[in-house]
Amino acid sequence: MFAPCLDSLGLLVDIDVQRYARHITLPQVGLEGQRLLCQSSVLVIGAGGLGSPVLLYLAAAGIGHIGIVDDDTVDLSNLQRQVIHSTSAVGQPKVESARNRLLELNPELKISTFGIRLTPERIESIFSEGWDVVIDGTDNLPTRYLIDDACFLNNTPWVYGSIYRFEGQVSVFNFKNGPCYRDLFSEPPPPQSVPSCEQGGVLGVLPGVIGSLQANEAIKILLGLGEVLSGRLLIYDAELMTFETLRFSHNSERDVISDLALSTAMFDDEAWCMRLTRMGYIDEGDTSATKTMFNSISMNEFVKRRNTGWMPFILDVRSESEYQRAHVASSDLQINHEAVLSMTDSIPKDRDVIVLCRSGMRSQMAAMFLIKAGYEGSSLYNLEGGIIAWKSVAPDEIVRN
Repeated sequence: MFAPCLDSLGLLVDIDVQRYARHITLPQVGLEGQRLLCQSSVLVIGAGGLGSPVLLYLAAAGIGHIGIVDDDTVDLSNLQRQVIHSTSAVGQPKVESARNRLLELNPELKISTFGIRLTPERIESIFSEGWDVVIDGTDNLPTRYLIDDACFLNNTPWVYGSIYRFEGQVSVFNFKNGPCYRDLFSEPPPPQSVPSCEQGGVLGVLPGVIGSLQANEAIKILLGLGEVLSGRLLIYDAELMTFETLRFSHNSERDVISDLALSTAMFDDEAWCMRLTRMGYIDEGDTSATKTMFNSISMNEFVKRRNTGWMPFILDVRSESEYQRAHVASSDLQINHEAVLSMTDSIPKDRDVIVLCRSGMRSQMAAMFLIKAGYEGSSLYNLEGGIIAWKSVAPDEIVRN
């Protein structure tokens, strides 16, 4: 059964009442809200782990126009978490596999596919279609900074998602003049400090949780519902089954964006270029050196250096409950990563500092907060793999309660 409804131009359109009955029943949505969804356009960058649930739920919700950007093909190893694809799609372009699945789910949709890598040279033509919301399903920082800058210049809100091992993050940037990605992460960390999911692994269901939350935020933005995750970073721990929220605001000291020059520079940076080349995102080219924000160190390298007399300050930025369950016996200080700046009087500036969390994500954020507070990046070390790595390399040094 279809119900007539006026579109934004005053023209009658039909809404499939049976398909969207559970939406229409909601007082906060109704027939008018479903019409808004059916007239909306959302660009999803990445058709992998995060993009899979995002795309499926957007299609099921009736988003009228969905764009998909991805230049990769379906691999058998993808199927552990990229649930939009099937075994029969192995070897196919991800954008085509995703498009076929979405049209099976909802044949009324308009699907635009861009089987290309998102680069500074290509983003303007893709953004020219005028998307209402952009959703990040990528796995590399240069592309996230590029998305942030392009969305800022086009006044478009975007939904951020990130996954690593058992942890995920979600936020909304550039929503109604709210903070941007650059307000939270004013400068990118060094390439060697950001492991990929291929290197660190990822729990298969984790992108399903994070991607679903991203789709939820996008639908809220389109409908004007609830409290959007603008100015808040949601951090999810699948192993401990906890959610934490970090609040942030505009950073007056960050770079002012007037074009894509800064994000383009990341694609021209030698270290990032090498990293993206290994990941298959860009081709090699002439590049320049990069500036290291803070160091990244493996547990094995830490043990080697410690055995030669190195004695850094050990800062644990997990929650107090995590710390009580298990912590390093030689820890010098435990403070939640969100509150690390409140304890700078207890964190030395004249000594190397090892920052650790559970797997390495929150410690990166804490290290960047410390740099903003005046600490030298050269003396800060993010421990790769966090306490999980410590347990595997030196389990006798862990105190368990």
